[in-house]
Amino acid sequence: MPLSIGTQAPDFTLKSKTTGDLVDVTLSASFGSKSTVLLFFPLAFTGVCTQEFCDITAGLSAYSDLNANVIGISVDSPFAQEVWANKENIGITLVSDLNKETTKAYDVLFPGLAGIGDTSARAAFVIDQSGTIQYAEQTETPKDLPNFEAIKAALAAL
Repeated sequence: MPLSIGTQAPDFTLKSKTTGDLVDVTLSASFGSKSTVLLFFPLAFTGVCTQEFCDITAGLSAYSDLNANVIGISVDSPFAQEVWANKENIGITLVSDLNKETTKAYDVLFPGLAGIGDTSARAAFVIDQSGTIQYAEQTETPKDLPNFEAIKAALAAL
């Protein structure tokens, strides 16, 4: 079960290479100015993950209009995420949780995906400007997408 609504979001600093350089992305850097949508996903280069992030990229302005950053988190390396983002034209910040610490902190570890190892489950969190979780969802299976209308509604209510 993912962390509950009303819980203080665990802060993190993770590596991203989707902008070309290897940089640190810290969740709390947005606190006080923007809300954040965290989208945990199992693995880059898979069909459902590609669909999810291409769709989000196409509708990214809706999140910007709601004063929110969108960050995708997986256990892939930042180098694999960069290649995937470039191949699929994904315009969202992707961060690497290679050691699975952030995935575990949000309680969204998916054990033994397809017999290849532990990954992040498909999950979504809306975190307000004070760092409090205002929406939390883990999908029933990795093939299911989060409820993006509910995510936008949670952002609009902030």
